[in-house]
Amino acid sequence: MMFDFEHRLSELAAQTVLCVGDLMLDEFVYGEVSRISPEASTPVIAVSRQEVLIGGAGNVARNIAALGARCLFVGIIGEDDAGRTLLTALQSETGIEPHLVIDPSRPTTRKVRFVSERHSTHLLRADWELAQAISPDSEKAVIAHTLALLPKADAVVLSDYAKGVLTLGVIRAVIDAARRLGKPVVVDPKGTDYAVYRGATLITPNRMELAIATRRPAVSDDEIASAAAELGRIVDSEAVLATRSDEGMTLVVRGAAAIHVPGYPVKVRDVSGAGDTAVAVLAALLAMDAGFEAAARAANAAAAVVVGKRGTATVSVAELRSRILPAASLASEEKIVFDWSTLDDRLDDWRRHDLRIGFTNGCFDILHPGHIKVLTEARAACDRLVVGLNSDASTARLKGKGRPINPVDGRAEVLAALEAVDLVVVFDEDTPLDLIKRVRPAVLVKGADYRREEVVGRDVVEAAGGDVILVELVPDHSTTKIVQGLRQSPPG
Repeated sequence: MMFDFEHRLSELAAQTVLCVGDLMLDEFVYGEVSRISPEASTPVIAVSRQEVLIGGAGNVARNIAALGARCLFVGIIGEDDAGRTLLTALQSETGIEPHLVIDPSRPTTRKVRFVSERHSTHLLRADWELAQAISPDSEKAVIAHTLALLPKADAVVLSDYAKGVLTLGVIRAVIDAARRLGKPVVVDPKGTDYAVYRGATLITPNRMELAIATRRPAVSDDEIASAAAELGRIVDSEAVLATRSDEGMTLVVRGAAAIHVPGYPVKVRDVSGAGDTAVAVLAALLAMDAGFEAAARAANAAAAVVVGKRGTATVSVAELRSRILPAASLASEEKIVFDWSTLDDRLDDWRRHDLRIGFTNGCFDILHPGHIKVLTEARAACDRLVVGLNSDASTARLKGKGRPINPVDGRAEVLAALEAVDLVVVFDEDTPLDLIKRVRPAVLVKGADYRREEVVGRDVVEAAGGDVILVELVPDHSTTKIVQGLRQSPPG
C-alpha cells in the first residue's frame, strides 16, 4: 500500500528520533567582492551580514525538530565560546533535548563560510577542528548518554562528519543496542571503510562516497544500483539510499529492484546541509513505519526545498507536503512561501527590476467572488501581488472554533493557482504587521469593510510613501455567511 502523505505527515509530531554525531558551529559571512587584495592578490569581501547556525549533526537535529518531531541529541563540545554558543542555541530550540559531553581537551568544531550575497556563491571556508577520535573517557560518556536515551526513541541517526565522535566503539554500541530494541538506524557515513556501520538499517552515501566505498563506478543508473547493492552486502544493511545531487536519489532495498527517484527542478541557492535534511526526514519517516520508498521520496522532496534556501536550512511539514503531493503543480509551489528566509531573494529580484509590489491578506477559507474582486483589483494596482495568508492556528484564533474549514496547504494552493496572485506567504501571527514590514509594499489593499485607520500596516506603508487602497465589497458574499448557511442547512 502506498504511503498516504496527505494525511499521515501530521503523525511526525508524535515521533522521537535519537541523533548522535559530530556537532559544529556554522557561521556564514555574506557580502560582495569589492576589490582584489594587493597583499595576496585574493578577493576582498565587503561584509554585509553574518549568520550563526547549529551545524553538522546539530543541523540534523534542527531538521528533525522543524518537522515537529522530538530530537534527543548527543554530541561533544569544547570548553570554549563556540561550545557555549552551541549549547545555548540547542537549549533554545523547541523540540531538541541536548545531552552534550564537554571535553576541555578539544576545540568545538567551527566552520566559517564566506558567501557572495548576490550570487549565493561560496568563496572561502575556514575551519577550526580536531579531526581525530575522542578520548576514551569522552567515548564512554557518549555511549552512556546514548544507551540511556535509546529506549525513548523511535529511530536513530548516526551523523558522521569524521570529526571523531563516532568512534568504532560508539558506532557498535549504538547499532547493536538499537537492533536489540528493534529501532531503525540511519547512517550518514564518512570515510572509506563502511564495514564499521555493519548492521545499520539504512545508509546514505552520495554518489562519490558510494564509488569509493565499493571501488566501483557509480555514474549511470545501473552502475549506481549495482554499487548500492554491493554496499548493502558489505554493511549488511536493509537498504542503501544513494544521493545524486540534482539527479535525485537511488534506493536499493535488500532483495528488491532499485528505485530511481528523480530530482525536482529547483533554483539552487545553497546546498549546505541538504544531506542533513535528507537524513532527518528519512529517520523521522522510518520512525513512523512509513517504509523505505516513502521515506526516500520524502527525503528527496525535503532536500529540494532546502537547497532553495540560504545557509544550513530546515524544512517544515507544510513545505514538505506542498512539495511532495502529486496534486500540487510546480507553478503553484513556486508561489507558496512558508519559510520567510526565502522571501527576501524574491522581493529583491522584483525590486531590481523596478516592479511595484502590492500586498493584501486574509484567511481565504472558502474562496468567493468578494475575495476575487479584492485580489484582482489589488493586482491591477501593482506589478507583483503578495498575499499574506493566515496559518491554521492564526485563523482559529481570529475566526473561532471550527475554523478554518480548509487547511493552510489547500488554501495556499488555491490562491497560488490564481493569475492575480504572484506570491502567497503564510504567517502565524494574529496580524500581518511583521510580514508587511518584511515585504515593504508600495501598495496595501483591503476590503472597504475596514476604515483606513483600521488597516494593519497602513502607517508603515504610508510612511514609506506607499498607497492604501480600499476595495468595495461584493454584496452578500463572505466566508462567515457561507459557513453559517451551511451549518443551518438541513442534512441531505
